[in-house]
Amino acid sequence: MSHNHPTHGDDASDRPLWERPGPELQCLAEVRPEGLYEAARQLGQRVSAERTGGASVARALGRIAEALADVRSREGTTFAVDIVDRLMPVEESDRGETDPLLRSVAARLVKTRHLRDLEPLFGELPEETWSPAVELRACLLGELSLMSSGGGRRSLDAYADRLRELGHPLARLPRTRLDIEHRFTIRVRGLGSIKTPKQLRSRFPEIPSTGTGAAAGQAAGETRDDERANMAKRPFLSGGWSREAEARFFTTPSALAPHDFGMSFIEELPLHCLEGEGRRRGSALACATTTDDVLNELFAAAYIGGVNGQGQGGAYARLYAWDSLYALMGVPVGVPHLEAVRRAAEYRWLRFMAFTDWFHHDTSDVAFAVLDPNRTRVTVLAATDTDEEP
Repeated sequence: MSHNHPTHGDDASDRPLWERPGPELQCLAEVRPEGLYEAARQLGQRVSAERTGGASVARALGRIAEALADVRSREGTTFAVDIVDRLMPVEESDRGETDPLLRSVAARLVKTRHLRDLEPLFGELPEETWSPAVELRACLLGELSLMSSGGGRRSLDAYADRLRELGHPLARLPRTRLDIEHRFTIRVRGLGSIKTPKQLRSRFPEIPSTGTGAAAGQAAGETRDDERANMAKRPFLSGGWSREAEARFFTTPSALAPHDFGMSFIEELPLHCLEGEGRRRGSALACATTTDDVLNELFAAAYIGGVNGQGQGGAYARLYAWDSLYALMGVPVGVPHLEAVRRAAEYRWLRFMAFTDWFHHDTSDVAFAVLDPNRTRVTVLAATDTDEEP
């Protein structure tokens, strides 16, 4: 971008406002929000006339909108939303840059605003599945749902119903937080990432290995389903969280005895995550866990975005977590969420840990195995992240 753009009138720097460091940009949003908005307006008008630079402009406008959304004032709300509604690029090719910014703006608005300040934004029903304005409001509804807020508000309910009619993906989610989602966005002291066997054993009961489990693993056959695998891995890949992620599906010739579904079974499967002896010493182990533990890990992966990734905001982190859980269970997306929760109680869920070369044993390693109620279908999902250079 050229440096011939509006800058803060009291600053001698020739850098455009949107290229300033985050703290400086936030200070400008708090002290002179109207000046920051004017810079965004002029940028949007110039690019609209030139019809170039959509992705870079989306990034610049998004930074300004994020800063204004963090300002606890109605003026900040008005400016941030107006940037999204009128200035954001609307080309499909720019969505890779635009969508994460819209999710971030929505999350910030819900965090810093009262519902009464957001309710007027839903006065006009959408006519299309996607535009920056529609996507912002869909994300706002998703963020409010995680807080169990907004239900019973006529304009918000009408907007949500219209999104459902249009087939917006976020409209598939429940309008209120479910009990199984109780840990979403909540950091519990002492319950961080599990990195050692001692930590795993202290929180979940270990499943002893058996010879019959190993034999069952040797007899298992793989069923390939790329679409389902991609859905299962999406929480770890959507924001660049993971250096590696693997989702695989296996069937056994006969029902697997519950006590045989453990590490001895998993170690016999041809998994990439178990390849290599590893540089870190330790014995592989598997522990029984619960559906809410798995769902929370899936949500956290997308919500936080990993070491070098980008968080997806609460609305889409929730969507990706549920879609991944459905893929792990082999349940169609159209099944109601409470019905999926009921069915999930009939599955067996494992967390496992292995010290192979595939896992980085650095910032975060996650590995789950799931056995269906008929005890003949097994899904394995593993992911690993690191801040080390490749």
